[in-house]
This record gives sequence, structure tokens and C-alpha cells, in this order.
Amino acid sequence: MNRIENAFKNKPIFMPYYPLGYPDLETSIDVIEALAKNGADLIEVGLSFSDPLADGPVIQQATQVALEHGITVKKALAAVAELRKRGVTIPFILMGYFNPMLAYGLEKFVHDAREAGADGFIIPDLPLEEAGEFQSLVGDMPLIQMLAPTSPNERMESIARNAKGFIYLVSVTGVTGARTAISDGLGDLIQRVRDHTSVPVCVGFGIGTPEQAKQVGQLADGVIVGSACVKLIGSSEKPVETAKQFAAEFRSALLEVKK
Repeated sequence: MNRIENAFKNKPIFMPYYPLGYPDLETSIDVIEALAKNGADLIEVGLSFSDPLADGPVIQQATQVALEHGITVKKALAAVAELRKRGVTIPFILMGYFNPMLAYGLEKFVHDAREAGADGFIIPDLPLEEAGEFQSLVGDMPLIQMLAPTSPNERMESIARNAKGFIYLVSVTGVTGARTAISDGLGDLIQRVRDHTSVPVCVGFGIGTPEQAKQVGQLADGVIVGSACVKLIGSSEKPVETAKQFAAEFRSALLEVKK
């Protein structure tokens, strides 16, 4: 059983997103370690890019800071390897955009990511129709597909039917960022996806509080928290301690659902 499958044995899972290099590389490694060891079941590890089209202002600003401080794909993969050396065993999904991967060299990128200890990829600007070359390189490492409320039924069925790892279900239209309430139609949207797949369905975009995570966790197999995680930890004077508390609070909220 691979690490992703193992993570979903106890659903719903907590999946925070955090970009390597923010506010600096060493702190970000410590933050991700703290999230992993205090409640995260799987982590979206952010690879920074200058034009993050799917991200809202919080993540845009964080990744810009990371780039200004010199983060690169090579340094990010070395950081993943360092986290594995520190004994972090939960899955890491590398979340980034296609251009830096192309510039690095796709075959080399996939090889080095595997060697570093990554478990899969999320590439928001690589649609399924154009992902053939990348998918042929990753083999058993899943390229996680994203679906949204606006996805046509035919496309939703095609993506869900061929999905590996899990489905990243975007709960709202628009870019990343915490919202004040969960979409009323979320349960129906999740069911639409489940009608076509047996892989877990995880919900992201707009989840900002443990209470919201609990609500989503009653419906989905996993809860993805990005902007709220980055904003709170990145603005803290003690980011590692904040990360520990953040993960523990979300884990506690989802444990109530698991009961």
C-alpha cells in the first residue's frame, strides 16, 4: 500500500498547503515538519511560480516572497528530501505550475521528485488533454486532477473515471482564498463526482476554520486548507509553534467527524 492510500484509511483527512521558501527556506521546512507531526495526514507542498493563475492574493504574496528569497525547483526538491531525513512519513503532493517543471526538464523533474520522496503532483495549468507526456513519465505517481462546480458532466465523468490518488474538488468558482461559508450545493457536487469514481474526493478552496473543515469533512474524504494556513503561519512571529497549533486544531475538528 502506498503512502497516499494509507493516509485515506482513516477519513476524512486533513491536507494543508504550504509553499517551500516562505517566509524563508529553513522556516518553511520546519513549518511543514510541524504540520506533518501535529495532525496533517497529507501535505500539498507548494512550488513557487511568478504567475500562479489559480491562487488568490495570500498565496500569490507568499510565493512571491519565496521567489525573492531565492527558492528554486532544485532547492524545493532538496527540502522534500530533508523532510524525509527528519522522519516525516506522510504523503507529499508537489503543487506547482507547469512552466518551471518544463524549464527543469520533465524527465529529470519527475526522477528527482521521486528520489526526494514526493508521492504525486498537482499542476493546475496542465489540463488532462495535454498531460499525456507528463503522465507517461510519472508512472505510478498520481497526477491529481482538479474538478470544479463549472466542470461539464462529460468532463467530470472522464476525469473522475481515470483519476488516481484522489480528486481535488474545487468547492467554489474563482481563485484560492478563505470564504465565510461553505457552498450550499457542496454535497450534491461531491456526489456527482462519486458517481463516476471510487478514489477519495477531497475539497479545497475556501476552507478557513476548523468548524468549516468539520462541515466539509462530514461530506468529503479529505479537507484541503491553503490560504488560511499560509496567512496565519506566515504572519506569525513564531511560525513553527503556530503551525503546530493550526494542525492540532484542524485535526481535532476532523476527529469529531471520524467518531
